[in-house]
Amino acid sequence: MPFARLATATTPTCHIGLGLAAVGRPGYINLGRDHDLGEDRSVETLRTRTHELLDAAYAQGVRYFDAARSYGRSEEFLAGWLNTRSDIGGVVVGSKWGYTYTADWRTDAEAHEIKDHSLATYERQRAESGELLGDRLDLYQIHSVTPDSPALTDKELHARLAEAAAQGLTVGFSTSGPAQADAIRTALAVTVDGEPLFRTVQSTYNVLETSAGPALAEAHDAGLTVIVKEGMANGRLADPHAPDAVRAIAEEAGLGSDAVALALVLRQPWAGVVLSGAATAVQLSSNLHAAVVDLDDEQQSRLDALAEEPVAYWERRGQLPWH
Repeated sequence: MPFARLATATTPTCHIGLGLAAVGRPGYINLGRDHDLGEDRSVETLRTRTHELLDAAYAQGVRYFDAARSYGRSEEFLAGWLNTRSDIGGVVVGSKWGYTYTADWRTDAEAHEIKDHSLATYERQRAESGELLGDRLDLYQIHSVTPDSPALTDKELHARLAEAAAQGLTVGFSTSGPAQADAIRTALAVTVDGEPLFRTVQSTYNVLETSAGPALAEAHDAGLTVIVKEGMANGRLADPHAPDAVRAIAEEAGLGSDAVALALVLRQPWAGVVLSGAATAVQLSSNLHAAVVDLDDEQQSRLDALAEEPVAYWERRGQLPWH
């Protein structure tokens, strides 16, 4: 397991990773992104921004970096950074397949990505990821599995994924939607030749959406590394959008609402890596303060009270505009 590399890290931020969804393409659904990125979103501008974020993250102890085929040029940007930084070590690189980026570097595209969990898409995108990242790719995840995903029942796909695992690639999956817990439990039961197929799970978990928690604990107990995405609820837990309770606790801690929100996730005993989706170096630095936030039981209770019903949470997320 490549995540064993993180076990040797001693920095407080070693369990925080950097996700590149917000900077690998010009359009995304995070609140405040217009302000974060400004009007210049050319390929070279976002490449430079991504490299600056990766430099800042690595310098501050971050060792996991997360991309996807559908995150525009995120793999390309990450590969370019890796190829020019011969001094780095101990990093873990993950990417995802199953969505194809279709926006053609536009923010007003009718469709930004198309989902397809077929074997043909896996084979095509595995080759594309391999061409960019080569043997630096440690983890390859099925992107946004739901309970009805054919990737959970396609035996031929499972066999091909098991072949990749036998060659040293860690195979995982990510989830989305109000039935994340069901998808996780179904995926845990997938085996090839009597052995579990998946070694990692990446799911949405945050102050507002906690429904996957019990299933993620089960995945952890089964030996999977748990990666948490969208800990900031696509900006809903960052200032100035954060709920009053989050902002009050942040004021008590003398830090940003984002640090408090991510600290709640880091506090979960099953959380292996918690992703920052920062779009600026300032946001990243603020996110990383989550590692030193010490929530007491009373503050934890105030945050627990903010959890929404999963269907309502995902409906709200689905209404967020692409900026």
